[in-house]
Amino acid sequence: MTTSISYQNVHNRFKLNGFHLNREDLCRVAYSFIKEGEDFEKPVGDFLLDWFDDKPYLEINTSGSTGIPKLIRVSKQAMVESALATGNFFDLKPGDKVLHCLPVRYVAGKMMFIRGFILGLEIDFVAPSSHPLDRIEHDYDFTAMVPMQAQYSIDRLHRVRKIIIGGAKITKPLEEKLLQIKSEIYETYGMTETITHIAAKRVGEAAFTVFPHVMLSQDDHNCLLIKAPFISDAIIETNDIVEMVSENQFIWLGRFDNVVNSGGIKLIPEQIEEKLAKKIPRRYFVTGRPDPVLGEKLVLVVEGEAMELDKDIFEVLDKYEKPKEVHFVKHFEETPTGKIVRKETMTKFMS
Repeated sequence: MTTSISYQNVHNRFKLNGFHLNREDLCRVAYSFIKEGEDFEKPVGDFLLDWFDDKPYLEINTSGSTGIPKLIRVSKQAMVESALATGNFFDLKPGDKVLHCLPVRYVAGKMMFIRGFILGLEIDFVAPSSHPLDRIEHDYDFTAMVPMQAQYSIDRLHRVRKIIIGGAKITKPLEEKLLQIKSEIYETYGMTETITHIAAKRVGEAAFTVFPHVMLSQDDHNCLLIKAPFISDAIIETNDIVEMVSENQFIWLGRFDNVVNSGGIKLIPEQIEEKLAKKIPRRYFVTGRPDPVLGEKLVLVVEGEAMELDKDIFEVLDKYEKPKEVHFVKHFEETPTGKIVRKETMTKFMS
């Protein structure tokens, strides 16, 4: 899938905070943001100048949720193709009103602007915060959020017709709240290397559906392999263990690097956490710790001060899924999108 639309193009229907702006206007805005803008506007200025310069790529920070954060080069034309794929999948049209409330430092925030330039969207950009809808004055056709933003905006989400949520997994309690809202709400799947999402599912559904022209396969560990010609010539390898439903649908099970091998039994923490979803009133995760007999023993880690847990809390778990220990950690380490960083949390806890 390729298009004649260049990354240098700005759709004539594009608006930013109520103003029609072309490429030259946006470059002037960029200089203004960098020189006089608020803290959240300065990265926008840097991004705009980078986007419209002569280089055919952007250098983008990965989030660091699955390893050490790094800087990678992403083709601008591939980002255009990604924007078009999103527009087609979610039926975004020129003139649609969009709320942009993500930080621009990461790829998801950049892509919201690129979708605006390419698809002709009317974007209102607000300071990224955990309560992005608190001061909005209009209804919107589309927005993208992380789960924490959706959690804190539950009472106002109905003001947005179509919402995509990504950056971290939607928890069961949040999903149940989202199902009560009349808006179209989707959970997305993707990463920096795939230029944000390449698959999505309606909240309440089990399986993700990939965008057209994306091909899926699995490696020897049942981890997802992605072939997306409009993004990359190479196959994109992931550490995500999935169950293939069809050639274009999959169910996400967990991360291979989180798997706990306890006495020869391989346990997927995310599946155990799903079963405990309504049992623990705080954030938590399960992980492995070294054990002289089992190799690794499964432990439950709960955020906050020590508390008494119900005795029947583990009855929903199979025999081998029951944690051997429970630990309390005052604060979890997390990414900017609110995703818990397990290894850093455990390293801090054990130090």
